[in-house]
Amino acid sequence: MRTKESPIVLECSKKLLVTEKRLGGSCQHRLIPSVDRKLRVRGDMETPGRIATTPDALDFTVENVEKALHQLYYDPNIENKNLAQKWLMQAQVSPQAWQFCWALLSPEKVPEIQYFGASALHTKISRYWSDIPTDQYESLKSQLFSQIACFSSGSKMVLTRLCVALASLALNTMPEAWPGAVAEMVRVFQEEGGGVDGRARCLALLELLTVLPEEFQTSRLPQYRKGQVRGALGREWGSVCPLLQQLLRRADSPGAVKARVLRCLSSWVLLDVPLNESEGLVHDCFSALSDPELFDTAVEAIVNAISQPDSQRYVNTLLKLVPRVLALQDQLREAVQNGDMETCHGVCRIAVTLGENHSRTLLEQVDHWQSFLALVNMIMFCTGIPGHYPVNETTSSLTLTFWYTLQDEIMSFESEKQAVYLQVYRPVYFQLVDVLLHKAQFPSDQEYASWSSDEKEQFRIYRVDISDTLMYVYEMLGAELLSNLYDKLGRLLTNTEQPTSWQHTEALLYGFQSIAETIDVNYSDVIPGLIGLIPRISINNVQLADTVMFTIGALAEWLADHPVMLSSVLPLVLQALGNPDLSVSSVSTLKKICRECKYDLPPYATNIVAVSQEVLIKQIHKTSQCMWLMQALGFLLSALPVEDILRNLHSLITPYIQQLEKLADETPNPSNKLAIIHILGLLSNLFTTLDISKQDDESADGSAPPVKATPPPPGPNPVVVVLQQVFALIQKVLSKWLNDSQVVEAVCAIFEKSVKTLLHDFAPMVSQLSEMLGQMYSTIPQASALDLTRQMVHIFASETDHFPPIKALFELVTSVTLSIFQQGPRDHPDIVDSFMQLQAQALKRKPDLFLSESLDVKAVERESLTGSTCPLCRDVLGFPASQPCSCQYKLFAFDSGLQRLLSPLSQLQESCHSNFPRPRRSSRHTELLPHCSDVPPLARVVQEDGKLLVQAVLEGIGGGASRSLMDQFAEVLFNLNKHCFSLLAVWLKEALQPPGFPSSRVTTEQKDNFSQQILRERVNKRRVKDMVKEFTLLCRGLHGTEYAAEY
Repeated sequence: MRTKESPIVLECSKKLLVTEKRLGGSCQHRLIPSVDRKLRVRGDMETPGRIATTPDALDFTVENVEKALHQLYYDPNIENKNLAQKWLMQAQVSPQAWQFCWALLSPEKVPEIQYFGASALHTKISRYWSDIPTDQYESLKSQLFSQIACFSSGSKMVLTRLCVALASLALNTMPEAWPGAVAEMVRVFQEEGGGVDGRARCLALLELLTVLPEEFQTSRLPQYRKGQVRGALGREWGSVCPLLQQLLRRADSPGAVKARVLRCLSSWVLLDVPLNESEGLVHDCFSALSDPELFDTAVEAIVNAISQPDSQRYVNTLLKLVPRVLALQDQLREAVQNGDMETCHGVCRIAVTLGENHSRTLLEQVDHWQSFLALVNMIMFCTGIPGHYPVNETTSSLTLTFWYTLQDEIMSFESEKQAVYLQVYRPVYFQLVDVLLHKAQFPSDQEYASWSSDEKEQFRIYRVDISDTLMYVYEMLGAELLSNLYDKLGRLLTNTEQPTSWQHTEALLYGFQSIAETIDVNYSDVIPGLIGLIPRISINNVQLADTVMFTIGALAEWLADHPVMLSSVLPLVLQALGNPDLSVSSVSTLKKICRECKYDLPPYATNIVAVSQEVLIKQIHKTSQCMWLMQALGFLLSALPVEDILRNLHSLITPYIQQLEKLADETPNPSNKLAIIHILGLLSNLFTTLDISKQDDESADGSAPPVKATPPPPGPNPVVVVLQQVFALIQKVLSKWLNDSQVVEAVCAIFEKSVKTLLHDFAPMVSQLSEMLGQMYSTIPQASALDLTRQMVHIFASETDHFPPIKALFELVTSVTLSIFQQGPRDHPDIVDSFMQLQAQALKRKPDLFLSESLDVKAVERESLTGSTCPLCRDVLGFPASQPCSCQYKLFAFDSGLQRLLSPLSQLQESCHSNFPRPRRSSRHTELLPHCSDVPPLARVVQEDGKLLVQAVLEGIGGGASRSLMDQFAEVLFNLNKHCFSLLAVWLKEALQPPGFPSSRVTTEQKDNFSQQILRERVNKRRVKDMVKEFTLLCRGLHGTEYAAEY
């Protein structure tokens, strides 16, 4: 029996009239005076997030807006365009927007102007809803209905924007002020009247219904409101579903209407509409797949419907969908034959979405196991779709995550069930391995040469994804997978009758490499056979040679346990080392072998060093690979006797030392600068890995340096011997290049990496290096010197013999840095960052460094406190130069460590000023307080100036700093409360006493409550952070607003 259809369905293909009375009048511009008057009064209130006004703010008139839009669209000058855009953004959020937005929608205006008017309406409704008086909701709603009716036959972009504005109004008023909003929308557009085409009216309604859920998904409604509105929208589905069904099932519905229906369905199902309630429409979508014009939108609707998390509850509905998906196989095969990749892509998306989202549910339906297995095989067909990715097809990559998911679900069953499923699906996964290795094969050399660089990169990434999948599949198939690959490779290499392509061999090796890189294959019985097969491979192609190298590298740990096999593969690696096309693979493989097998390599050391030295001299490799090669040699030499190390070092680095001596005598220029940095980098990377004794990791909190697990051999360390020999030469280089931060950084890197590697074995050089660092930093301060000083403090500050030079260096760099801070630190953000880290390290390792009488910290502090406004407050926070500085340079002054507490202000400047880098550590700002008891000068500074610190922190919380920094401010208060409770109680009371501080928006009662909450919590840092976030929202007037919803 045919159901009665709504008027809008009956009239979609013919013209109907809409009454002017119901839709708010004619399409001519009509302003609602009462709305305008009241909104103008409320709109003068300051609203969150508003752009700062300009002198032209009072000129936000219709004429000026049109001029600005013309300038934005048509002025060729980019600066004028930017100015116009900034002005228009200010206009859009101004109170005057309520007047000009309606006028801009006038029918005689061009679409660009109308669009801006509609956008301004949406902005005011969505972001400044609180400005609108409640008694004006109905008038505003009627006006929007009227405008949508006017534009239903006009500009599509303006219509969409008006629909979004009405959707935003609905979300802000439902369910209390506008119950049954969607039902009313449908009813309004169904009422017959005069003036508007029925089809246009139908499309306008569908556009409105489509954008409503989309606007909900992107709205900034508070969380509690989102729950209410989501529930209200869910109840409105009963008004939407019948309308969509009738429009989609009518044979005479235009294609444009059906396409809009499918879009509308896609939008609504994202609201977690129960799958059983949309089942009929989903089946209609499957029917629409046969229409090429509707195919894409139908696919999107189906995918969205069956991928909703809640849909797995509706097992019967899912079981009904499986046959509909399987019925698409003929369409899929036909598309493959015709090269219709878009259809292949769409059908594959549907199959994968169903399988990936509901694999467990469908696996558990044991009575329907054959249909699910058929679905799995359909996805297998999609994985192995003919052609090379991404040139001939782009579908197969969609399926890879399905195989992860299916495997996870199978392996998660209890053992009995798992055994049953494995019996069925292990053969499927072996087939998958064959398919994946076939898809991973390179095309012919001629075809591959015709690919663009972007296509080659996409193919490389695709192969990485296949590699990850193979690695994961190994967990299910185990050692049998390696045996399977080995048997195929063996047959391939030993079959002399049938010629084989290098692509097939390469793919099988790639499979081995994928597994061996991440899985422990030490106990596999096929690896010896694989190592034996590798020398039999006829390598006549770069891609194949690369894979051979990477496979050997992946087996480096296995070779360490089976050193007898090194002689089979090491010659291949050394031979490849001389080929620039194999630079990355050969060097990285040699590095892995030298790292894992260094104690088994002494018999090969002479040959390895000779070949490496030859390729380095010939400059075959790029800079990064040269650095890797030096690291490999460092590992290799570490296992040799000291006299052999020194002999090899002499032959290896003597040419570079001679070259560096020559460069040191030349006049500085860009060419010899690069050469100097390259040589210093080679030495640095060599010393990074050259360690003649093993070492344990450092302590978990970094408070103690790492220690050697085994004592070094007697006698001087080879690295120290070399460094002492070249020390004078390095000083000579520095004398000419001290102004160049890159050269200085390269010099410091040699010593820093040596210190990290040698640890206390570096002791013989502490004194002379400290002296050189002091001279460097005194002449031209650079951050790299501070970083090296920090490393020296970390390792040697606690050693009695080395404390004097470390102390002298620390005092010197501190004094020099303070002089920089007094001049203004804004031009030296890297020095600021490194200096703060140095202070933290000193407080951790040796607080006694702060007891020095030569550190006149109070004098420095007093000078900073009496100065005028610092760059931070003047340039970042916007305080006038005549005003006393709110942070009083505490960020930069040493203050016996106060800057450790004010690192949040450092981060404020770093986030506001593009010249300041982000800090490398997030926990730098609370190192001072725990040391107050054992370092009296620190305690005195905290007692005397802690109030200034608290005031600066409260000022930041009150609105002077970004909300993203509140956690750091909370940590300062938490640590003050933990270590200086009685003082903090007094400071908070005194700092919060002045009216209007830290914000005029908080009352005395709210300030007292905040103070008491902070003082009560001395254990739970997370609660303190929550308190600070709550208080800063109150201070900024954002508490309870949409801006606070996601904070």
